[in-house]
Amino acid sequence: MTVVTKGKQAGDVTGTIRSKIGIVTSDKCDKTRAVEVEFQTRHPKYGKYLRRRSRLYVHDPNNRSKLGDHVEVVHCRPISKSKSWRLVRVVKAAI
Repeated sequence: MTVVTKGKQAGDVTGTIRSKIGIVTSDKCDKTRAVEVEFQTRHPKYGKYLRRRSRLYVHDPNNRSKLGDHVEVVHCRPISKSKSWRLVRVVKAAI
């Protein structure tokens, strides 16, 4: 998704918005969640598709998400040393 704006105002975003959907794997910290995002990539030599995972630390200011939830996160400015993703919504709550 590309957002183009005419003027520079507070809250305006230009460029590509990076969002991902993953599963919450840890909710032990206050206002922080660990989210695993799975993806597939091709092996450079053999061409086989490999399953890989990335672990993202997500800012959740209201502690809305719980362990096992499917959540959508978006890239944002660095909030701490390891946290540069923000929670957008809980896609599917854990049972």
